[in-house]
Order: sequence, then C-alpha cells, then structure tokens
Amino acid sequence: MEAFSRRWTALAVAVAVLLIGTPAQAKTEIHFWHAMGGQLGAATNELVKQFNQSQSEYEVKALNKGTYPEVLTGAIAAYRQKNPPHIVQVFDVGTQTMLLSGAIYPIFQLMKEQEIAVNWGDFIKPVTGYYSKDGNLYSMPFNSSSPILYYNKTAFKKAGLNPDKPPATWKEVGEASKKIIAAGAAKCGFTTSWPSWTMLENTFPWHDQPFATNQNGYTGLDTKLLINGEFGVKHIGQLAAWQKEGVYSYGGRMGAPDTKFISGECAMDIQSSAVIGGFKKSLKFEWGTGQLPHWGAPYKKQNAVVGGATLWVLKGQKPADYKGVARFMKFIAEPHQQMWWHVTTGYLPITHTAIKNLETGYHFKKNPEQWTALSQLSAKPTPNSLGHRLGNFVQIREAIESEMENIFAGKKTAKEGLEAAVAKGNAILGEFAAANKP
Repeated sequence: MEAFSRRWTALAVAVAVLLIGTPAQAKTEIHFWHAMGGQLGAATNELVKQFNQSQSEYEVKALNKGTYPEVLTGAIAAYRQKNPPHIVQVFDVGTQTMLLSGAIYPIFQLMKEQEIAVNWGDFIKPVTGYYSKDGNLYSMPFNSSSPILYYNKTAFKKAGLNPDKPPATWKEVGEASKKIIAAGAAKCGFTTSWPSWTMLENTFPWHDQPFATNQNGYTGLDTKLLINGEFGVKHIGQLAAWQKEGVYSYGGRMGAPDTKFISGECAMDIQSSAVIGGFKKSLKFEWGTGQLPHWGAPYKKQNAVVGGATLWVLKGQKPADYKGVARFMKFIAEPHQQMWWHVTTGYLPITHTAIKNLETGYHFKKNPEQWTALSQLSAKPTPNSLGHRLGNFVQIREAIESEMENIFAGKKTAKEGLEAAVAKGNAILGEFAAANKP
C-alpha cells in the first residue's frame, strides 16, 4: 500500500508538471529614459505598452528621469558609470553633445547590424537632416515639432479682424495687436514661448539667414554665432520696441508665457506645435493657428527647423538586447504608430507614408491646426535652414535668453544684448571645440 502511495504521488507530480508546462521565458528588459510628463508622459507610456503587447520577447521599461537637460546629463553619467539605459530621449540642442560623446550606437548602424529593414527615404528630410551625419541618421526622431502662431479668434472678432485670417507677416502681427488692444479685446497683442528657439533659432532659418558659421555648425567645431548681424538686430530690436509699447509681452522662458495666452491676456502666442493637444483641453475660447510670421522681402521664406527630441541608443548593453531595441525603433516609426502618436500628441508624423495616410483620411481637413507645422517644413532645406549643430547648445541657449531678457527689460539695446550673447556663446563654443579636438 505504501509503495502504491509513493507511485501515485510521483505520478501526480509528473502530471502536474505536464499540465503547468515549462515556465514562460522571461522577457528581455529594454530600459528607456525620457523627459515626457503629464499628458505626453501618458501617451509615451501607452505607446510603450502597445509595443510590449505586440510581441512576447521584449519588455520596454519607460522611466521619466526629469527635464530634458537632466535626462541628458543623467544618461551620460550613467554611461560613464557603466550602467546606462538602452535608449535615452535627448532634445534637439543636445545633438552635437551626443554625436561626440562616444556613448552612442548610431541608429542607422543598429538597424543594419540587427538586419531590420527601414525605408529611410520615407522620412521627412527637415526632420532627419537635423539628426544625420554624412547622410546617415544617428538617432530616431520621436517627438518632433515646429513653432507656430496660435491666435484667439474671439479677440480677433471683437477687434474687427478676420478670425479666419491669422497675420502672416510681422508687420501684420504688429497691426493686429494694436487693433486688439485698442478694442479692449486683450491687454497685449502677443507673447512668445521658448524665446531663443522661436525668435532666433527658428526665425533665422525661416528667413534663410545663417545662425552660425560653418553652416550652423554642421561642417566644423570652430563655429561662431552670427545672431548679432543686421537681421538679428532688426528682429529683436522690433520686439523690444513692441515690448516697450505693450504690444508684445515677454513672459519668461520655456512654456511659461503660455499662461498669458490661456488666460486671454495676450491674443497671440508663438509656441511649439506640440501644445496643440494641451490647448484643445485648456483653452476656453475659439482659436486657430498660423505659420510663423515672416518679415517678407527682401528675405526669402524658407523652412522652420524641428524642435523636440529623438531617441538615442547607448552602447554598453548585452549584444542580444539590441535586437529588441531595434524592433522597438522599427515599431515607433511604422505608419500606424506615427499616425496614432500625431493624433494623440500633436507631434509631427515623420514619414511621408504616415502623412499621406492622414491626408487620405481627411485628418488635416478636419484638424487644420495640425497641418500648420507640417506646412512649414515643405521646402527643401538649405545650409542655413537644415538645423543647428552647436556644442553645449543648452548653455548657449541660456546665455542668449539671459541677454534677450536684458534687451526686453530695457537694460541693453538689441545690438548690445546680441553682441553680449554672441561673446558668451562663442566662449562656450570655443571650450567645446577645445575639449573635442580630433
């Protein structure tokens, strides 16, 4: 009887093992650091969730690591400590720093070595050009945007302006602002968010003007800023004059000025196309969008440059992990995900196929505000409008915005402030060049 009991127990255990099966193989974890918070963070998490559910081999773990600068410095520090994430989101001004960091696994090389096909020719040139070197893409565009004009249609109507015709030139911006203020439709005409990015880094290429030497830094490290020339002084000088008149209202750095537009204090705001989704939920008045204002002749209208960020792959991981990294990159670049990401966040679709599919579905006809940013990227980029490749660009932007604040506060003339910004910026560029000599 005891022998029978032992045999029965052994048989039961064997059957249980067969019923349960072998343990499921654990998914390979892919660590992804990013700077997306709030609604954009939720969208990022959802995109990652979609990838994780689409296959059974890899699990992307997305982690918000703070602001763009914090993510950049944190990732480089982690690489040096030999504990980097697989993927890191880095904003546009960190491009040169990443290219020369020695920490990256270029995206074009990753996809080739992992034998995952990507139609690079389907990507929009003004987007890929910013992040390419020698014709090869080094990071995967993720959240791309360009600055556009947002305007309060309700205020325009009250001022007797056509609510369906946003001002296209800076002259028209000034004229509309004065009418709006005179009619009591708003206290100020317009404000600008991310002041260096919107008013200099994009306004220069929009007018096909050089921002810096060496094709804005693309062809050499011994680069100098050119924002203190005739065009820069004219543009910033006019903003300063309007600030003094109350036509323009400087509202601070990054997205802080948006509150002036949301509250109705200012009738117009020049801000990233990335806030479209947020504005749809927060604005309590009828609104529309227009292209970045232009000064007109003798300046040529060219193209805006992209802002936002791309995904960089870091070295130092297990070789087998990179197949999962490549599959995730392939996933986010596919038309379906590109369309979903654009509709959900307002960020630009980065492939011609995704754009065509959106057009076929009448998306842009139903949502004209989301076409505005794309329309600014239709021209073939010139050496002046491809983008900016400046070392330590984060510090340069801070130096520029500090001097812009001096100008708008009346402490310096436009010429004096821009000269000071160039001196500070060139010193930063010189330090970067010295530290990165071949």
